[in-house]
Amino acid sequence: MNRDSTENPARAGTEGEFVLPGEFALHHGGSLKDLRIAWRLVGPAAAPLIVVLGGISGHRRVFADQDDGSAWWQEIAGPGRALPTQALRVLAFDYLGGSGRTTAPKPGENFPPVSTYDQAEVLKHLLDHLQIDHLRCIIGASYGGMVGLAFAERYPERVRQLLVMSAAERTHPMATAWRCVQRRTVRFAIETGQPAGGLALARALAMATYRSQAEFAVRFDGEPRLENGRFVFPVEEYLLARGRDYAARYQPDSFLLLSESIDLHRVDVTHIDVPVLAIGVREDQLVPIDDMRDMVRRLPQGRLIEMSSLYGHDAFLKEAEQLAPLLASLTEDNA
Repeated sequence: MNRDSTENPARAGTEGEFVLPGEFALHHGGSLKDLRIAWRLVGPAAAPLIVVLGGISGHRRVFADQDDGSAWWQEIAGPGRALPTQALRVLAFDYLGGSGRTTAPKPGENFPPVSTYDQAEVLKHLLDHLQIDHLRCIIGASYGGMVGLAFAERYPERVRQLLVMSAAERTHPMATAWRCVQRRTVRFAIETGQPAGGLALARALAMATYRSQAEFAVRFDGEPRLENGRFVFPVEEYLLARGRDYAARYQPDSFLLLSESIDLHRVDVTHIDVPVLAIGVREDQLVPIDDMRDMVRRLPQGRLIEMSSLYGHDAFLKEAEQLAPLLASLTEDNA
């Protein structure tokens, strides 16, 4: 099935869905039948074509005309921004298993595990469907960087360059430790009939790992307030509010699936024979800068740019000024 619509290509672009008939075999075993893939393409037809991939809650809407919460990279992407859609064609898709329109688990469904290699295969089938032979670049941040690495390992002939932000070839055990507790929290909440509440708590814990100690020290060093006989701390209010917001728009089963997918991620970077620009954040708690340094040393064509940010792992969402000159190179013909 296709459902495409074309509007102003530098803004609304083209969106579509299609079904991949037959069985889609998964990397960790099992398969899915008649996989549905949802995508969005924005930008002038003659511009360099790139794919943009974000974290597990990222989706096909990289930016929107208005900051209404419908896009995940609103501060970075769009006409005149650090990632200029008037000079680039930007392709994105809803992750397999996520909370978009691509095939995903229904509540309580026994859905098979999903690998970053599976997401790379989804991208490959999407490119085939759109009759796109070659990409100028894949920009992947966080989980999207992992997917980009998996794609470049399997299909180096189809991408000219890879830009990876806050992602390595495997996850750090400490990051897995935090996510394991998050998943246990959600599963316990589902078993007790409170899935949204469990997801909100898991997201609150996750937010504490996304940002830096320095940012929290600046923002949340105020006094607690007494409410209903107990103290509520400023950082507690912030984390729980962000958790409730997330639980209102994301499915617990999708969170479980893709959180696990992060921790299953393993690629062999010595087999990635395309130029890779890696951007690491020294304050990133989830992807330590040492892990990115080690990955780049083993990449055949790797280069690392280190940056500092109060936003830690979330720097890719917030640091438009620092990222702008790096992203601008994608529009240069000789880059």
